[in-house]
Amino acid sequence: MADRLSLSTAAARQLATTTKTPPQMREITPRHLLRVLPWVEVSGGAYRVNRRLTYAVGDGRVTFVATGADVRVIPAELGELAWLRGFDDPGTLQALADRFVQHELEPGERAPEAAVLLVAHGKLDKLRPGEYGRPRSLGVLADGDHLATDRLDGEPDVYARAVTSCTVLTLSRADLEDVVSRSPALRAHLDRRTDGRADGRAVNRYGEAAIELAAGHSGEPTLPGTFVDYDAAPREYELSVAQTILQVHTRVADLYNEPMNQTEQQLRLTTHALRERQEHELVNNRDFGLLHNADFKQRVHTRAGPPTPDDLDELLSRRRSSHFFLAHPRAIAAFGRECNRRGVSPGVAERGIMAWRGVPILPCDKIPVSRRGLTSILVMRTGADRQGVVGLRRTGLVDEYEPGVSVRFAGIDDKAVVSYLVTTYFSAAVLVPDALGVLESVQV
Repeated sequence: MADRLSLSTAAARQLATTTKTPPQMREITPRHLLRVLPWVEVSGGAYRVNRRLTYAVGDGRVTFVATGADVRVIPAELGELAWLRGFDDPGTLQALADRFVQHELEPGERAPEAAVLLVAHGKLDKLRPGEYGRPRSLGVLADGDHLATDRLDGEPDVYARAVTSCTVLTLSRADLEDVVSRSPALRAHLDRRTDGRADGRAVNRYGEAAIELAAGHSGEPTLPGTFVDYDAAPREYELSVAQTILQVHTRVADLYNEPMNQTEQQLRLTTHALRERQEHELVNNRDFGLLHNADFKQRVHTRAGPPTPDDLDELLSRRRSSHFFLAHPRAIAAFGRECNRRGVSPGVAERGIMAWRGVPILPCDKIPVSRRGLTSILVMRTGADRQGVVGLRRTGLVDEYEPGVSVRFAGIDDKAVVSYLVTTYFSAAVLVPDALGVLESVQV
């Protein structure tokens, strides 16, 4: 090896100051949900959503029990049907459950004619004969949904056709009438529901206690008297908490703080992790998470599996206005493929974000994707002034590090380790049901 004529770069680096980046973190995501949610200040630890009095309309999902290939409906779950809401006679419910007959349907097969059809598994198109011979789609039925005919809060001339392999339970009109004839309590319950009133008061199409008005009259008729009734037990959202204890050794904090403050970098990365967990809870928490707080009437199933423009249009049509979609990146890619297949341009919002009908589709990897490749797409209207979805938080905390996040000194132990308690309080509230919608069973 030839003699070196100058100082090597390896030796020179011993005297040089290396240019460094702050610690990087792969967990950091755009956190669009935290950015776009309007935040309401909650000073008392709880947020009460007052609404007009709403009568339960029985639009829940029905649960089944399976023994091998045999599927049966749980009798008490029949109370989720609109026309059985509030009816709690165990004997009669058991008699109804025993009359349901199981059917296995293949794709394209029409479901049997019945007074009540329960979907245990699979997906069916809800159809009605069209004016020009072709059937008109009224939506999709999937696991836990039901279809009832005219007198039972359903629609006449409506039938179902299987999209996938399905397991359904049917109750014939003859069996229903037989059970009704044997149960005076059920007969009286059904008679009370036929006049469209609840607890003696009329209801509007949203299930709220109606406000009686007169319009278009002349002369001096007697005007109706009315009042706006409130829900006597409104929901309260208590602020949830996310916390951790950050530990930093005094030797590190004292000796290795140049050129970057070690404690500050530890706090920065810990706060990022806390914010990521906060967004995860806002989506998935079973108490206040958005996936679990959408009204059943605002849950839509995809028509074919992948998310199509038709599915997103159905979501948009169910609310007075929508401000943004929230979807897993894989769901956004699947929607893009469907648009490409149809030759449709989805549109672009600010910063290159995909949009549909002018509504941005924001990516959120906190929305889960199941092992079967199914996920959900959310759509929401936001803001308290628009009766939308709002985020809840508390700022002005002691030792506040950034809005809503406090960092409190928690002492030094006998190993010279400094502890800091990092805390944030948060939740989310849906002010009215149509503020939030979910497209379910999205295949990615």
